[in-house]
Amino acid sequence: MDSLDMPQLLALAAALGWASGVRLYLVVLLTGLAGYLGWVPLPGALQLLAHPVVLAASGFMVFVEFFADKIPGLDSLWDMVHTVIRIPAGAALAAGVFGADHAAMALVAALLGGSFAATAHVAKATTRAAINTSPEPFSNVGASLVEDSAVPTGLWLAVAHPLAFGVLFIAVLVLSVWLIHKSWRFLRSLFGRVARIFSGRPDPGVAPAFQLKKHPPGDSSNV
Repeated sequence: MDSLDMPQLLALAAALGWASGVRLYLVVLLTGLAGYLGWVPLPGALQLLAHPVVLAASGFMVFVEFFADKIPGLDSLWDMVHTVIRIPAGAALAAGVFGADHAAMALVAALLGGSFAATAHVAKATTRAAINTSPEPFSNVGASLVEDSAVPTGLWLAVAHPLAFGVLFIAVLVLSVWLIHKSWRFLRSLFGRVARIFSGRPDPGVAPAFQLKKHPPGDSSNV
């Protein structure tokens, strides 16, 4: 079984970092299975993922997360808890692609992998929080299913077609930044309106954006 070449290693490190911010346990399970079944020669530092105990634990967490991520409200709570788990795990998995034999590359991979995981996690969390403001559950489930399919697709592309993955990965990063910006603006506006309502202040969201100032009858300023 041939080892991975440098473009594949770079693409795999980026994929592991990014995907960990979306579905960490699925990343661990799929990577471990690929090594256990001999589909992909895992780098030395990642071979632990192919251990049967790790496969069983990650498989159980994938089962739990699959359903937790499709319940509005619970998915946002799940994301909040996993903020402190996904990002360092993404950094560790990306660094594991190179291991101690390439310490400098491993450090760079850890920094970038953690950044990619953070970007993916924040994009996921803010977008899902915005979606949860809708009373219907179907958009939530649809977004979750897209995430379920994006992770294995990204990992496969990273190994099978690293150059194609690189192009798609850049597009995904740009989309993630745009989603963070749009979702955060929406959530900030929504929280501001809720705060104004509970404080008894008028809600500008229900008033016209521009309106004429009223003056007493006969006031020359009306002219």
